Amino acid sequence: MTIEEISVDPVTQEIIEGKLTAVVDEMGIVMARTSMSPVIYEVLDFACGLLTSDGELVAQMNGITLFTGTFGVQVKALIEKSAGNLSDGDVLLSNDPYAGGTHACDFAIVKPLFVDGEILGYAINVAHYLDVGGSVPGSLAPNATSVFQEGIRLPGVKIARSDVFSNDILSIICENVRLPEIALGDLNAQVATVRVAARRLTELAAKYGSDVVRAAFANLLTASEKRSRAAIAALPDGRYEASDIIDGDGITDAPIPVQVVVTIAGDSIIADFTGCPPAVPGPINCARGALQSAVRTIVKALVGPQEPSNEGWFRPLTVIAPPGTIFTAEKPSPTGWYYEGSVHASELVWKALAPLVPSRFSAGSYSSLCVVYISGKDRNGQPFIHIEPQHGGWGASEEADGAGALIALTDGDTYNYSVEAIEARFPLRVKSYGYNIDAGTGAGRRRGGFGIVREYEILSKDASAYGSFGRTRTRPWGMDGGGSGTVNALQIASASDGKVRTYGRIAHIDLNAGDILRVITGGGGGWGDAREREPHLIERDLRNGFITEAQAVKLYGYQTKVAV
Repeated sequence: MTIEEISVDPVTQEIIEGKLTAVVDEMGIVMARTSMSPVIYEVLDFACGLLTSDGELVAQMNGITLFTGTFGVQVKALIEKSAGNLSDGDVLLSNDPYAGGTHACDFAIVKPLFVDGEILGYAINVAHYLDVGGSVPGSLAPNATSVFQEGIRLPGVKIARSDVFSNDILSIICENVRLPEIALGDLNAQVATVRVAARRLTELAAKYGSDVVRAAFANLLTASEKRSRAAIAALPDGRYEASDIIDGDGITDAPIPVQVVVTIAGDSIIADFTGCPPAVPGPINCARGALQSAVRTIVKALVGPQEPSNEGWFRPLTVIAPPGTIFTAEKPSPTGWYYEGSVHASELVWKALAPLVPSRFSAGSYSSLCVVYISGKDRNGQPFIHIEPQHGGWGASEEADGAGALIALTDGDTYNYSVEAIEARFPLRVKSYGYNIDAGTGAGRRRGGFGIVREYEILSKDASAYGSFGRTRTRPWGMDGGGSGTVNALQIASASDGKVRTYGRIAHIDLNAGDILRVITGGGGGWGDAREREPHLIERDLRNGFITEAQAVKLYGYQTKVAV
């Protein structure tokens, strides 16, 4: 009997789907509680998922948006590479950007889940490592021109056989990273999560039978595909175009034009990136797996934003892009800051669809994760590496002001550090954290959300920093006559001479004790004519200190009330 011929009653189907969600959530809890990197247990820079024996995603936890869209691509690449050479107890490791991954810092741990001698599915955990070697602490040199400067790559090796770690692979990792104890701690945590998944899937198969579980997988994917196609079919057929500018690549500041054509035809959707430039010398390129994930993020927002994600939702989607472009980089093009490039792929599709579905999509956002790496020696002379994605302003929607201080599109369900955690773990003091009121947002009938200003005082006598900020010149776009948003910036206020220096993509900054490192993120674009903004909303912003009376008059034509 084939899987298609096996009937699963609705109650059992619902129970199995609920169990899958519970398993990936349990994996996430185990990861957060057992990892050693604060970027994992504080920021939650990881994601977990379950896939079928063919590498089709059936469940994922809320996590890094760009990771979850690569799960299927990475697992299918590993299935092809292993060519049936997998046994119960094998655990695979891959961090290859060109085989469905993102960049070398993101380690994918994959375990085939055997039941009765056959693979029932796969469990995956992808997590960001603080350091994987390469030319700089943290491994993401903003001026890298080759993937060989970005750390060790392990494309689909067996980190464990019969559930026993390979000491040879562990030794290779330890000898190539700057923080080996933390790296091995995070690796152990990842492996623990996929072992949890193995136990839970075995329990599920024991209760309902492997064939019923497989049939439930197929039913789930088919149902999601039908709902996705119905949502697309309800939209008007047409060709929708968008273009944008990426502000430099880390090697030069030259603007990089990018574009997309989104075609809706019946119940299918095509995103065509033909015409985008070749891979650039700097590390903001992304490979094809990240591009597909970037587009999937937007399609999911279009067809079912509140629903659990799986491969079925994306069956109506086709992504077209020639090889070797900025969005389909190939070896040895660097991809360390891939999320700075891939977010533009997401935003292009977002921008193309925003006029079509204004209830789902907003104006442009601050886009860039505005990540800064701060490294050096702590008070005990031990090395430290601090990495933190920053929040910013999102664009307004047709009926609501934009969200303020929200994480960028690529990062999904992640957080910034609490002030207490930063100051306890690193030689840093957070001097201020608040909305970026001075720069403002895109004005409109609905205004954009505010970015943030976050200041760190450097306490170490031996520290340096680097970062790669996008949207430092090209402002977030407005919609339907709304104003453009504001830009991002990295500033250093020197303790010695008081001068403030401003950067975008910068490979190295020497820091001294007392220096202030200031992260500034931009506000989102506005939606609609600013002169149509209701007075009570303008007055609310005045009360909150978001705008001055002079700005209210200039931007919105507000008539100030004269006291009698």
